[in-house]
This record gives sequence, C-alpha cells and structure tokens, in this order.
Amino acid sequence: MQMKLIKRERYLRQLRDSEGVPDIKVVTGVRRCGKSRLLEIFTDELRGKYPDANFICIDFSNLEYDNLKEYHALNGYIEKRYTAGVKNFVFIDEVQLCPKFELTVNSLHVSGKYDIYITGSNAFLLGSDLATLFTGRSFSIELFPFSYGEYLQYHELENSNNAFDSYLEDGGMAGSYLYKTRKAKLDYVADVFDTLVLRDVRQKYRIRNAPLLDKLSDFLMDNISNQTSVRSLEHRLKMLSENVTNVTLGKYLAYLCNAFAFYKVRRYDIRGKRYLVTNDKYYLSDHSFRYARLGKKDPDYGRILENIVAIELLRRGYKIYSGELYNKEIDFVAIKRDEKIYIQVAQSIEQEDTLKRETAPLLQIKDAYPKMLITRLQYPSFLYEGIKIADIRTWLSDDEI
Repeated sequence: MQMKLIKRERYLRQLRDSEGVPDIKVVTGVRRCGKSRLLEIFTDELRGKYPDANFICIDFSNLEYDNLKEYHALNGYIEKRYTAGVKNFVFIDEVQLCPKFELTVNSLHVSGKYDIYITGSNAFLLGSDLATLFTGRSFSIELFPFSYGEYLQYHELENSNNAFDSYLEDGGMAGSYLYKTRKAKLDYVADVFDTLVLRDVRQKYRIRNAPLLDKLSDFLMDNISNQTSVRSLEHRLKMLSENVTNVTLGKYLAYLCNAFAFYKVRRYDIRGKRYLVTNDKYYLSDHSFRYARLGKKDPDYGRILENIVAIELLRRGYKIYSGELYNKEIDFVAIKRDEKIYIQVAQSIEQEDTLKRETAPLLQIKDAYPKMLITRLQYPSFLYEGIKIADIRTWLSDDEI
C-alpha cells in the first residue's frame, strides 16, 4: 500500500521560490520524513508549469538506477539526456548512494545547463558539509516530520481534542500511518530510528562503540527538555560502568544532531543578553521515537508538549534558545530576524496556582517583546497580565504565531 500524498505547502513554497536560481537545491531532514515524496509532488507541479521542459529523474533507492552508482556513469547518463533549447531539471534522490556524487553534481552545476535538486541521507548531506561538498552555492530546505496541521490534512480530520490526542499518540512519521495496530506503528518508528538514523551515524562516523551511541540516544529521549551537559552525561554513564570520556560524548552528541535525530537548544541569559555555554537542552525530531524506543510507562505529556512546540518553532523558521532570568527558566526565546517572542509551555493550567507559577518567569521580563504561555485549554485563548494564554491545538494548526 502506498502512502497518501499531501501538499506540504510550507516546503513547496520554498522549492517554488528556489526554482530557476543558480543554486544546488538540497532537501534535508530526518530519515523517512517525506523528502522523496516532496520532490515527487514538486516535479509534478513543474511538469504542469513547463510541459516542454526536460526532466531527468534518478532514484538511487530503485534498482533500475543501480548501474549509475559510480559518478562517471551518473554524469554520462545525465549529460546524454540533456536537451538544448528547453529547461533541464535534474532530480537525484538518495544521492549519497553514489560515491563521490559531489563531483558529478559540481560538474553539472558549473555547466550552467541544469536546475539541480537532490535529497540524501542526512548524515551524508549536512548543512555544515554543503559548503565543503559543493564548489557552487547551495540552498538547503530542511524537512520535518508531519506537523499537527499536516496530520489533520492527511487524515482529513477537524481540529479537536480527539484529533490532538491521536497526534500525541502517533507523532509525525507518516510512514507509520499505514499500519493498523499501535504495536505495528511503533515497530515501524523504532525500525526507522534504529536501522536508518543510527545506522547512518555509525556508517558516516565509523562509530566503534555502537552500544554507547544507543544508550546516549535513549538518555536524551528520556530527558527531552531537561538541561544536559557533557560532564553530567559522563558522570551518569561512568556510574553505569561505562568507560567513556567527555570528548567522545561530545562527538556522539554532535553526530546525533547532525543526523537530525535531535536538536540542540542553547541557553540564553535574557538579562545579560548573552549565550551561556553550559547545560544545553535537546529535543527529539519527532516525539513518536520516544514511545517507540522507551515505551509509555511514564509518558510525561508536559515534556512531549514542549518537544512538539520546539519542533514547530523550528519548522516555522525560528531560532530557539532556552531563556534564563534571575535563575528562573523560560522554555523558549524564539527569534526570527527582528522578531522575538518568549514562550512557556505547560500541560495544564486548570489550577490557579499553576497559572501563576508558569507565568511568573514571563512577568519578570521587562522588555516589550510578546510573551505567550502555550497549554491545553478547553476554551478560547485569553490575555493574563499582558501574556497571551494560547491553546496548543489552535496554535499548532495556525501558521501564524
């Protein structure tokens, strides 16, 4: 059974805006988040827009193109299919399966004859690596698992408490939606993380201590939204008789973030307006990975909601930091160009003392930037002493913050 395609407008807009510019377009994101499907939809759009254009499409996950997994053969195949006098589009999916693919891509780009789009395994196509891989300019589009709004669109659901509860259970890894039972869904998600995400990391960086990488990823999942330092991790693992150094742990943390399994969020001193160098936070690219790896004996929905908000902010193009003011924590300082907003996340504020506790750090911030508390409400959003109290369902289903 094939997964239903939906138009993921946020990303399609970025691809449309990049069409025709002389950059190598690179679609990145955690494994199985929909990169290939996105290019499929975009290719269909372009075919409708340019019926006379030439489309050269290669999918290295398809055995039909197995003989092109050598960069000279790949280059020859594409050049042989070039058509003069029309637009020539090149789409290469899972490009990392061709060793030295960058030599072909650079050659095609230098020729100026092609509009080039590629996707690949995240650990092989990192944003930090693109400047090294490609001699020309590259434009990166980072894809995330399905948002709540996309989940509603896929399942043709109205925004409701039941729909949100389902999203909390299912997460955004759309490949799991094809499975009928809860166990089968989680087995799929666990397999994606274990055999694709972690395997990519092990292969790319030639990890010798694979069990340590597994333990580290499980620890981060179990502690999403908690402040974490390399030193504290080293101490905890040594208590479990792990022979590990902080240098190795620092590298493994970077590798997991490079593969888009986790996102590191630095701390920001709001009063001193400076970034702090210790105790970062780590958020999971999709909360379903946590259920699949660790089970639900302690679901801790407060942390899950915070993780969902973190990924949604990144999805909307914000840079996010964990704020600190007078030893009190603000969950997120979200910044996009000249825009800044302070955000707290709470599972519930039904008790008045919970509302006061959650808004207290925000009320101490004296600048004029907007402040928001995102939680689960059974009634419309409202203002509390200048702070917007927003229902998480409404906030997630609305592109505007």
